[in-house]
Amino acid sequence: MTPEERTLRARLAAHALHAQGKTNTGPARAARWQQYLDQVDPDKILPEAERIKRAEHARMAFMTRIAFNRSRSLR
Repeated sequence: MTPEERTLRARLAAHALHAQGKTNTGPARAARWQQYLDQVDPDKILPEAERIKRAEHARMAFMTRIAFNRSRSLR
């Protein structure tokens, strides 16, 4: 198979996957969410609603830190 054919085959597979509304990032996203939960409440003593609220803020802080560092690097 030529490199062009391999590229087309991979592109076809990606389009077919996304046409079905599926992605392959689910396990990674779930693992990252668990890291946020463990970061904010490693002993699991908080009520679930509070853990989720704090984990969401930890996720937003992480994303904001990435954006901040990127903006600094582009200067």
